[in-house]
Amino acid sequence: MMQQPEDVVRRWEAAWNSADAEALAGLFAEDAEFVNVVGRWWHDRDRIREAHAYGFSTIFPGSTITMGTPRVRMIGDRAATVHSKWRLRGQVSPAGEPADEREGIFTFVLERREDGWITVAAQNTDIVRGAETHISTGGTRESISYRR
Repeated sequence: MMQQPEDVVRRWEAAWNSADAEALAGLFAEDAEFVNVVGRWWHDRDRIREAHAYGFSTIFPGSTITMGTPRVRMIGDRAATVHSKWRLRGQVSPAGEPADEREGIFTFVLERREDGWITVAAQNTDIVRGAETHISTGGTRESISYRR
């Protein structure tokens, strides 16, 4: 459990940078929800752990994430949202080649319990510079802007 809602940001960063799927999953309630950057949706701590263990071994081996300053919004005295920008280095392609740096925004929803704060839901979103939305045409999806 965490003492303050914003603790989730530094703990996420530490778990990620240690490739520790167990510590990362430990930030979440047993029945937590997690939606990743491509809309994969995991419905409990075990699935969150398994998905990130796979990611650490296959997609993000040796990667590092830098989390930004958390923005906390209390919802009463027993719930909070925490937003944080992030920057990721070290992702690899399916062929094992280095990929470019990525950035995004995390949204965490936390609940205060008797012994501290726990994450009950999280959503991870990529930032796509210059884009306003996505469009699907001809079986492909791309990030686009309507502004000229």
